[in-house]
Amino acid sequence: MKGLSNAAFPPEVIEIMTTAFEAAVATLPEPVHSSHVAIIAESILRTASTGERDAVILERIALMELRLAQRR
Repeated sequence: MKGLSNAAFPPEVIEIMTTAFEAAVATLPEPVHSSHVAIIAESILRTASTGERDAVILERIALMELRLAQRR
């Protein structure tokens, strides 16, 4: 992922990101595709690197980006 190879997050931010990731993936219908999981993970990493720390917002942005990616 461009620009995130040197990203570092403190443990409390990783916990927030994990919560957002798990919540977003839990909304996906079965079977869950690895490409969808990757889009969600990348979105959360990118958004958290801009300073967002709200798990609900991280989840919503990731799911929105997933929906946009599916339209392409």
